[in-house]
Amino acid sequence: MSRRLARQVAFQTLFQIDLAQSNVESALEQRLADAELDEENKEYVQKVVRGVVQQLPALDAQIAAVSRGWQVHRLGFVDRSILRLAIYEIVFVDEVPVRVAVNEAVELAKEFGDAESPRFINGLLGTVVRDGGFE
Repeated sequence: MSRRLARQVAFQTLFQIDLAQSNVESALEQRLADAELDEENKEYVQKVVRGVVQQLPALDAQIAAVSRGWQVHRLGFVDRSILRLAIYEIVFVDEVPVRVAVNEAVELAKEFGDAESPRFINGLLGTVVRDGGFE
C-alpha cells in the first residue's frame, strides 16, 4: 500500500508542477511534508518526479506518438500527469513491472480523472507497451 501512496504523491506533485508551473523542489518538499511515507517511498517519489521532469520532452513525444489526434498540451492535467508518470515507470524504472505501472495508472485515473480517463489511460498505455516491446 505504501508504494501505491508514493505513486499517488508523485502524481499529485507532477500535477502541481504542471498546473501551477511550480518549482520541482518546492513542490516535492510541500507534498512530501504532507504525506506519511517511509524514507524508501519518499526517495521513490523524489526519483520518479525528478525523472519525469528530466525526461519530459521524451515522455511527451511518446504520448504524442500514441495519442493519435491529440496534442499533449491539450490533454487534461490529470491525464497528462498520470501518463507521464506511468510511461516513466515503464521505460525507466526496472523494479516496477509493466503491468503494475499500467494498473496503478488506471487506478489513479479512476480516483482523480473523469469518467473517460481510465479507459483512455489504459488504451494509450497499452499502445506504449505494445509498440515499445515492453510486454
